[in-house]
Amino acid sequence: MVKPSPAFAVIPGAQVHAALSGREKQVVEIVEDAYRLHGTGRTVNPPSYFLRFPDRPDARIIALPASCGGDIGVDGIKWISSFPANIRSGLPRASAALLLNDPATGYPFACMEGSIISAVRTAASAALAADWLSRDRPRPRRLGIVGTGLIARYLHTFLAATGWDFDEVGVHDLRAEYAHEFRSCLERSGETAPITVHDDPEDLLRSCDLVLFATVAGRPHVTDPELFAHRPLVLHISLRDLSPEIILRSANIVDDIEHCLKADTSVHLAEQHSGGRQFITGTLYDVMTGTLRPDPSVPLVFSPFGLGVLDLAVAKYVHDLIHDAGELRVVDGFFHELDRYGQRQTTAD
Repeated sequence: MVKPSPAFAVIPGAQVHAALSGREKQVVEIVEDAYRLHGTGRTVNPPSYFLRFPDRPDARIIALPASCGGDIGVDGIKWISSFPANIRSGLPRASAALLLNDPATGYPFACMEGSIISAVRTAASAALAADWLSRDRPRPRRLGIVGTGLIARYLHTFLAATGWDFDEVGVHDLRAEYAHEFRSCLERSGETAPITVHDDPEDLLRSCDLVLFATVAGRPHVTDPELFAHRPLVLHISLRDLSPEIILRSANIVDDIEHCLKADTSVHLAEQHSGGRQFITGTLYDVMTGTLRPDPSVPLVFSPFGLGVLDLAVAKYVHDLIHDAGELRVVDGFFHELDRYGQRQTTAD
C-alpha cells in the first residue's frame, strides 16, 4: 500500500483577507488565548532573527520561529521584511510569508501570505491591550494615531470592531499628504467622530488620552515627558518612538520582557539608561490574570515586541477556516523524496 504524500497548500493574500474579514472579535479571542498559552509556558518563542544589509541600512528581514501548544497545536515561522523605500514606489513597506509545520511530523503543510496576518495579529493585540489596560482608569474618548500606514488602518478597524467609539480622532504623519489620505480612509470606514490632521505631533499627544504609535521610527523622536502629563494610555506598537525619560516616568506593560529588551526598542534603551529593568511593570498576561493592576496616576505604555506565537495562532485559524470550506489550494506532489532508497514509499519498511 502506497503511503500518501503529506499535503502542502499555498494560501494567497486574497484568501487570507476573505477569511479574516468581519472576524475581528474572534481574532482578538484567538490572540488572547495565545497570550494565555504563552504565559503558562505552553509555547516556544525564540528570539527573532534580524537580517540587515550594510548597503540598505533602513531595510531588514526578520525571522520569527515559534511553536504553539494547547488546542492551537502548530509550529512554524514568519519571514517578514520591512523596506521603507517601497512607499515611494507605491508598494507597502512590509511583506511577509508564513510557513506552518505539523507538530507530529515536522512537515510543512501550508505557505501563506503573511503581511495581512501580521497586521491583524498586531491590531488584535493592541485592541486586547486597550481593553484590559483601560479597566482601572477612565475609558479613553480621544484617539490619536501617529503614523498612518497599513498597521494604523488595521488598528483602527479592530478598535471599532471591538466596541470602541470616540469623541475625537487626531492623526499625524511626517508626510502631511499621507495624514490627509488616512483621514479620508477613516471617514470611508464609517468613523463618525471628527477627525483632525495635526501638523504638530505635540498637539496631538497633548489632546488625546489613547495614543497609537504605528511609525517606522528607528530611534526615539518624542522626548518631552510633559507631553504625557495627562496620563494617557499609549499603545507603543512601533516600539522606538519614546525616549528613555518618558519610559522611565510611565507604567510599562510588555508582551514578553526578554523579547522587548533588545534591538534598541525604547524599553531596551531605558534599561541601558537606568542600569536595570525595574521600570517594567509587568506583562499583559499579568494584567489579564489579575496579578497586576498598573498605577493609574502615571502614563501607561504598552510596548509589544510582537510574538511569533500570535502569528501562528492566527495563521492556523485561517488555514482551518479555508480547509473546512474545502477551498485549500493543495500543491500536488510538493514532497518528492519520500523514500530513503529512492523507491516508491509503501507501508512496508
